[in-house]
Amino acid sequence: MIELLSLDFMRYALVAAVLVGLTAPAVGTFIVQRRLALLGDGIGHVALTGVALGFLTGTAPVLTAVVVAALGAVAIELVRARGRTSGDVALALLFYGGLAGGVMLIYLTPGESTASLNSYLFGAITSVTGSDLLVIAILAVLVLGVLAIFGRELFVLCQDEEVARAGGLPTRFLGLLIAVVAAVTVVVAMRAVGLLLVSALMVVPVATSQQLTRSFRATRALAMLFGVLATVGGLTSSFYLDVPSGAAIVLLALAGFAVALAIGRFVRRSRTRESTS
Repeated sequence: MIELLSLDFMRYALVAAVLVGLTAPAVGTFIVQRRLALLGDGIGHVALTGVALGFLTGTAPVLTAVVVAALGAVAIELVRARGRTSGDVALALLFYGGLAGGVMLIYLTPGESTASLNSYLFGAITSVTGSDLLVIAILAVLVLGVLAIFGRELFVLCQDEEVARAGGLPTRFLGLLIAVVAAVTVVVAMRAVGLLLVSALMVVPVATSQQLTRSFRATRALAMLFGVLATVGGLTSSFYLDVPSGAAIVLLALAGFAVALAIGRFVRRSRTRESTS
């Protein structure tokens, strides 16, 4: 670990890993509660268009990804809320449109290397620079701040939209808010695990936590802990084993889910036996 901390780029990567590990599951808890677990995948494909647009225009890909992903998230929420299109079909449209747009813009970008694109598709957290870390930190604080301010209202919305509407909550605004926050989170996490795997970091720690907890607040807190363990553990593993960091993070998160699933089943069986005895 001392060797790891002695390198500047690994220190940047570790801070980014902690920020991503906290932010992605925090937002993912609301998304899973709202039964939109694949929203991160859809937004990730739209963010690819934003990254490609950054390459094409010579601007910062992270910033263009934020703008395009937020616009895509708003569009999908409006289509879902106003139109006759179901949530699954709307997400599919987001998938295909975002991926096709990204591929087309990358094709039109002169001299863009595949390696640059792969770092966004599959993650390359060890390539995070000081300026990248500053942007990630600002976006992460913004996301966590929004969740802290509107957490209770978003919880009611994600539990039951009809109850939220009956209670006088601005459901349309809150729906758009959670969509935009999810879009920003995707961009925050894309350098860690990549746009193609980002949804896993938003969903798997939450699913892991659900095996061990009952309340929403406990689920979110434990999911954030599992997220940090997965990102930091995956980053450390990738450094010492020389494997891709994004894949290592996601596989470690999945391994944690498998362990939690076994523990959860054992605890539930023990409680059942005690209640029947």
